[in-house]
Amino acid sequence: MTDSAAAPSLFDRELIARRIDRAWRGSGGRQGADFLLKRASDELAERLSLVKRSFSLALDLATPGPHGALALLKSGVGGVVRVAPTLSSLGEGPFVGVVGDLERQPLAEGRFDLAVSLLALQFANDLPGALIELRRRLKPDGLLVAALAGGETLTELRQSLTIAESETTGGASPRVAPFVDVRTLGALAQRAGLALPVVDLDRAIARYPDMLALMRDLRAAGATNALNARSRRPLRRDILRRAGEVYGERFADADGRLRATFDTLWLAAWAPHESQPKPLRPGSARTRLADALRADR
Repeated sequence: MTDSAAAPSLFDRELIARRIDRAWRGSGGRQGADFLLKRASDELAERLSLVKRSFSLALDLATPGPHGALALLKSGVGGVVRVAPTLSSLGEGPFVGVVGDLERQPLAEGRFDLAVSLLALQFANDLPGALIELRRRLKPDGLLVAALAGGETLTELRQSLTIAESETTGGASPRVAPFVDVRTLGALAQRAGLALPVVDLDRAIARYPDMLALMRDLRAAGATNALNARSRRPLRRDILRRAGEVYGERFADADGRLRATFDTLWLAAWAPHESQPKPLRPGSARTRLADALRADR
């Protein structure tokens, strides 16, 4: 990975893989805890339907379930190579499947005309490096479409746990990972050498009977705390009880059910190609801004 030696190690990547593997060996997907993946795969298919281009070979990188690969095939992509985070999460379908980590991409450069990744890149220790590697896997003028958790995702849970732990112990351990925002993701895509990046946000609000139901869903999806800076001690019952009270006081709807925010950032960008529009050189404009403003008047 580019600049990986300098990248901070925020996440325990091996722990993330073990939890995803446990989730897919269990019943997470079957019980609906993969609802965000299903939502993202449906959105992927819709976005690709608006692209007036055919794709002969696509890469599905690190999506924690076969949803993205299957959506690509249904969208008419000629073939799909799926790099799954674990064997259990590989899934079944008419695609070529291998196991690999998004930070150690095992594929040749310049092979794909489309690359996608759903709800995986938020756990990259080196997000710019991961985007660079994805760009390298694309042919010139190949398309990258990525969805990652960002924005205000799980803000209610973060606030409730922080308040409860601070009140109880006088300090707080990080319990919810930091997430990238729209503007930062666009800047990182440009830094990675991707052309014409467009970033937008899709917000989903899920509702739960209590905070523990939300935490069970996160566990079933393999998406619990994997920060290297996390506390290794189990969360104390008094902190958990107080966090549930704070959550109910601050984030309950009129019917008593609790809101949970899930923001998905969507990035669409292209591998550079000479045919793409390019910004004008500084000083090359033939009309002054002041003259244009006077003309409008």
